[in-house]
Amino acid sequence: MLAVDTYVPGKSGKPGGGKVYKLSSNETPLGPSPAAVAALHEATGKLETYPDGRATALRTAIAKRFGLDPERIVCGAGSDELLSLLAYAYCGPGAEGIYSEHGFLVYRIAILASGGTPVVAPERDLTTDVDAILARVTERTRIVYVTNPNNPTGTYLPFDEIRRLHAALPPHVLLVIDGAYAEYVRANDYTAGLELALEAENVVMTRTFSKIYGLAAVRIGWMLAPAHVADAVNRIRGPFNVSGPAIAAGAAAIADEAHMAAAAAHNAEWLPKLIDGARALGLDVTPSVANFVLIHFPETPGRTAGDADTFLTERGLITRRVTAYGLPNALRVTVADAEANTAFLAALGEFVRGARG
Repeated sequence: MLAVDTYVPGKSGKPGGGKVYKLSSNETPLGPSPAAVAALHEATGKLETYPDGRATALRTAIAKRFGLDPERIVCGAGSDELLSLLAYAYCGPGAEGIYSEHGFLVYRIAILASGGTPVVAPERDLTTDVDAILARVTERTRIVYVTNPNNPTGTYLPFDEIRRLHAALPPHVLLVIDGAYAEYVRANDYTAGLELALEAENVVMTRTFSKIYGLAAVRIGWMLAPAHVADAVNRIRGPFNVSGPAIAAGAAAIADEAHMAAAAAHNAEWLPKLIDGARALGLDVTPSVANFVLIHFPETPGRTAGDADTFLTERGLITRRVTAYGLPNALRVTVADAEANTAFLAALGEFVRGARG
């Protein structure tokens, strides 16, 4: 287990206190649905009782929203738990799990924790490369993780590429499509993977309530899987892995389509403004379809990503260093509310002009 690097979340504050704009954790600036908050408050009146171990109300609400069979849905304490449970079920000693070069750090942790061997596929232009993944598939490969869109780059694979990847994988390899940011994507050639998970026997799609639904604090994720995969995960997950308040809040949140639409519209307005604003300052920005942007900085002393991070933190603007993802010269910045976004662009401009001068 000492080979497993501890997952380090984004910073939440700055030394000395003061007003802070947290742009480091890809949280929604609109917060949760009022209906979800009300449902959670009501559920706290029953804290002495165990939750429904099958999360029936939550699975039913998800199934209704997407027209699915609830028996093929498994819920977890965030999608992180489900990603790990899939590794425990399908990887293990002697087996290999593949993920892309700048993919979510939890994949490596999950594969190692299962006793398996992580295999990293290089990316092309900070985008998952299907051919690179396929070139690394061996008889020992048991699981392939694809984040779509990817964190921390914000890039995505068109669904034709996902289908091409799946078609070339051996039947014994489980393809896990992590759609944590799916609700933000407006590209016409994108889908989250739900259709493929419905029709294939070796595809799982995972989703989360931590991003657009604004329920990161109560930890809810879900996956759609073939019946045999859902059965395997249900056999090894904890019997009460999703709390009662989380079940209630999640069921209410996914039914509030208007709140989700408002969050998506806010992101669609501000995502291009952040990208264009940073580019106007002469910085390179990776095109993003999620709720964050990856901004690249030069290696020149005084102008680096570390220098920018320090400068911004001193002004209460908390961004995410992504050195652990192999991107030491970049910062990941969440789309926040209008005040925070405006403050960030102003401070970034101040940093760039000062560094040049």
